Amino acid sequence: MAGGWSRDGAEHEQMDATVNDALERARRALPTGKSAEFCDECGKPIAEARRVAVPGVQHCVGCATELEQEARATELFNRRGSKDSQLR
Repeated sequence: MAGGWSRDGAEHEQMDATVNDALERARRALPTGKSAEFCDECGKPIAEARRVAVPGVQHCVGCATELEQEARATELFNRRGSKDSQLR
């Protein structure tokens, strides 16, 4: 590793690990079990079609969208921090 360069393939290994970690987080986040009739966030009824289509669902479409956007914003921020630290 002369000159501070990483070994060949290390970048690809890091990208693969990042993708695999994201997939595992997504799998763990999938709802399971019995669907809620009312949203855990706002208390509004969850449509029957959504409850059938997404087993274990706990949030209405509106709240689920907001929660996903918040999670995505946090994830992008953390990923940038990690990448910056790797470049040093």
